[in-house]
Amino acid sequence: MAASGVWKPSVVRSGREEVYVAAMPLKTTKGPPQLLMSAAYSLNFWNFHHFMVIINNKPLNRTDPCSFQLLVYDFQPKDPEDPYAALAVLSGRSVPGAVLMRKLKKLPRSKCWLVGYSKEDAEKVATEFNKTWETSLRVGVNDCRHYTNGLVTQLTGEKDVLKRLKNMRHLNWHG
Repeated sequence: MAASGVWKPSVVRSGREEVYVAAMPLKTTKGPPQLLMSAAYSLNFWNFHHFMVIINNKPLNRTDPCSFQLLVYDFQPKDPEDPYAALAVLSGRSVPGAVLMRKLKKLPRSKCWLVGYSKEDAEKVATEFNKTWETSLRVGVNDCRHYTNGLVTQLTGEKDVLKRLKNMRHLNWHG
């Protein structure tokens, strides 16, 4: 324990970070398409959700909950609001995709589930996984669901986590 009485864990990461899966509304062009996607998301239609992985790196200071670092990883079209990209996706064609990483201050309040713990340094595993991810996005073949399942498998060892979440009765999923 430090002289100040604040416990400071080692900076070296060896795994065991919390791994979450979160669902958000699909992004699309503004106007009626966006309203339709938001309504489908609110009604819990499974196929109208965008899935992502959140890694909760351990806090640097256990007395300050704001010191948690939440890293979000996801895969989506390079320009999700481009009407031509949306049309291509809906017609089953491939569009350029992008693997994204960003930081959050807190976990989403809904549609976010702790799915396990990393076996190794989660940030390093995710970075390596992203280097090899095919970025040609095609719904049903290589989309956010495949990305989420693949990254969770690399982090925790669990295969097809989205199938488990979909089958959880209390989630009330449709479709």
